[in-house]
Amino acid sequence: CLSSSTYFAQSKRVTPDDNPSQKANKRPEKTTETPKVENSEDQTEIDPNIESDNELEKIDTEVVTTAVKVLTRGGRFVSGLTKEDFQVFDEKTEQEVAFFSDEQQPFTVALVLDMSYSTVFKIDEIHFAAMEFVKQLRENDKVLVVSFDQEVHILTEPTSDREVLRRAIYSTKVASGTSLYDAMDLVINRKLSRIQGRKAIVLFTDGVDTSSRKSFSNNNVRDAQEFDALIYPIQYDTFADVQRMKNQTVIVPPTQPSPIPSKNPLPFPIPTGGIGTPGSQGTSPEDYKKADEYLNELANRTNGRIYQAQTTINLAQAFSNIAEELRSFYSLGYYPKEKGKSGERRSIKVKVKRDGVAVRARDFYVVGGKNKK
Repeated sequence: CLSSSTYFAQSKRVTPDDNPSQKANKRPEKTTETPKVENSEDQTEIDPNIESDNELEKIDTEVVTTAVKVLTRGGRFVSGLTKEDFQVFDEKTEQEVAFFSDEQQPFTVALVLDMSYSTVFKIDEIHFAAMEFVKQLRENDKVLVVSFDQEVHILTEPTSDREVLRRAIYSTKVASGTSLYDAMDLVINRKLSRIQGRKAIVLFTDGVDTSSRKSFSNNNVRDAQEFDALIYPIQYDTFADVQRMKNQTVIVPPTQPSPIPSKNPLPFPIPTGGIGTPGSQGTSPEDYKKADEYLNELANRTNGRIYQAQTTINLAQAFSNIAEELRSFYSLGYYPKEKGKSGERRSIKVKVKRDGVAVRARDFYVVGGKNKK
């Protein structure tokens, strides 16, 4: 991700006529509107007191929920378990499982796509892989599509309508800035926190933020660990390309829709140039180290998993693996017998009454946190 030193009201497109002295995420003053998709809304237009999705319900703050995956020693998912197969302990005290859903229950998935300039590789491949991911979900799973550059764009509310999702995904465009932290803050606190049921976030990014104004990495990590949603970052490495782009002129090639991913060994074509100056925000080794730590924290603290997308094959496979894994979770909830104090961190231990299996579940929650429903 490359930084922009000036904030603009709209996303801007890079052209061959750009001033080469500009930084890599800066754009000329000419602006274009973000493509509008059915049910889309701009971040600045969201009223937190208005719930636009019919599925939104009031949150019961006393119930603690967690997603659970049960595997054999060989790593295969154990299906067909029932509520009676599970035990859950809160601070070592066994709890009564009040709510249970098996692997057939639907998910609401937030598909969050980084459209900053560092994603200037063939964007049709992102579109193709993201749409293939949607196709692999169950028919009753719902997807919320969000893209971000300097601004955060809600392209569609949660829906299972594949045509609406296709239009949302294909409307994404490369633009300036990288407000990753703001995007995650909006998805966690303004969108998914209002929705009941099983939830996940699939985040496609290099992890480098250059233009967030409302949130920070530590806020995202704290909110994520208090929130009952799986987070799956798909990380691509742009460091080498960004270094080549620093003192060159950027030319963004026109994108052509393609139904088939290219066989290019890298999903990021070597840029014909880049714009920026040495030391630009989002270009240093320290920035990329912080990005690695941030994405790993999001995955590890939410029982998700991080995937690397260094090739187009890796990208498609990552989306496929995540879609398959979402079909391999149980969910359970309970009312704690002993209520903790607000802000207190309490341990959770989930066990299964079967021999020779491993259980993956979150191991703590924060009283009053977003993981309580």
